[in-house]
Amino acid sequence: MIETKRLILRPFTENDAVDLYEYLKEPSVNCFACMQLNSIEDALSAAKKRAEDAQYYFAIVLKDSGKVIGEIFSHPEASDPESNVKDTFSPCWMLNENYGGKGYAYEAATAFFDYLFNEKGARRIYAFTEDYNIRSQKLCERLGMRKEGMFIEFVSFINNPDGTPLYENTIQYAILKKEWLKYRQK
Repeated sequence: MIETKRLILRPFTENDAVDLYEYLKEPSVNCFACMQLNSIEDALSAAKKRAEDAQYYFAIVLKDSGKVIGEIFSHPEASDPESNVKDTFSPCWMLNENYGGKGYAYEAATAFFDYLFNEKGARRIYAFTEDYNIRSQKLCERLGMRKEGMFIEFVSFINNPDGTPLYENTIQYAILKKEWLKYRQK
């Protein structure tokens, strides 16, 4: 469990299904289309699955009410295919749109980055965001991440009306541990 001023980041429980369904019945960006939930039963199953990964998958919970307003997660990966050292992370964050614009995503991501760098041995954290997801881009920049580039027509999450893949432009941001430590000293 990770605690901030207004939030608790904790593993999911079955009791989170209703809140999970609230923000995943209609995902706000296409990259979450595969996570869409169609019923409370689907949400219960999704909450149980998330609960199995208590080390890297966290519900973002309002401290004062206990409401789950989003999630943040990442898993270690090797920075080199030949290496067994898994010191690179690519976090994914999602917030219920009803709670956007209040600094919750920044608060949660800052605590999660501290956790990855200080507790999980991260050397590098990188994030992908679509070129139309301005809020996520601003969050990356606010977290001190640098823009590393844009991949044109990089990936498809949904199809066009004619059934062909809709390829999206994807921006990559990153920050090294030494950069994060310097950023946090400000």
